Amino acid sequence: FKPDIAQHQKLPVVYWLSGLTCTDENFSQKAGAFQAACDNKVVLVMPDTSPRGEGVPDEEPKVYDFGVGAGFYLNATTEKYKKHYN
Repeated sequence: FKPDIAQHQKLPVVYWLSGLTCTDENFSQKAGAFQAACDNKVVLVMPDTSPRGEGVPDEEPKVYDFGVGAGFYLNATTEKYKKHYN
């Protein structure tokens, strides 16, 4: 998110990584981050840190802290996880 003032001047950037069971929308919309970014003249970068899509590996038993939408941000290198966890 870039406040309008970013068209006329360089602004600092804040990176927000959502935590477990959250998405970028929890921060951007529910917490009022867009207005705060405008008020404080900062750019927000809010990547979705949770794996999405078909074929996301999950663990048994299926629990909230691993798998689709789990909210982990990492750079997986093993074959099983590298497609969705990076």
